[in-house]
Amino acid sequence: MNTPAQPIEVLLVEDDPGDELMTREAFEDNKIRNTLHVVRDGQEALDFLYRQGEHADAPRPDLILLDLNLPKYDGRQVLERIKGDDNLAHIPVVVLTTSSAEEDILRSYRLHANAYVTKPVDLDQFIAAVRQIDDFFVTVVRLPRAATS
Repeated sequence: MNTPAQPIEVLLVEDDPGDELMTREAFEDNKIRNTLHVVRDGQEALDFLYRQGEHADAPRPDLILLDLNLPKYDGRQVLERIKGDDNLAHIPVVVLTTSSAEEDILRSYRLHANAYVTKPVDLDQFIAAVRQIDDFFVTVVRLPRAATS
């Protein structure tokens, strides 16, 4: 297993401040050096990805952690836009949500999510889940380096 030479850019799309805090704690506890960017709704996620408005200088993320239940555009709509755009489709998207509904899992994979993780409610289990995502997507697999365009 190779450790990346430089940290990766992670975009967390999460409207729940508690889940955002737990994700930040998981990154800190795991000493994850990656840069975590947070947006709080589907519209802001698209603005970040398309570098619009206040996100005009946003970096291209190497990994997206996407909640499904978001205001404005929901996570399914955001996922569909990402995977339908040739400039974004290569970015791995991990659906990280409270839903364990089979229909959400199936639809997410049909929309080409790279993984589907149901958020544990226990803080320690949540931190462990984020660590496993990091270990897999950052340490085990090779990600394409983000294009600057």
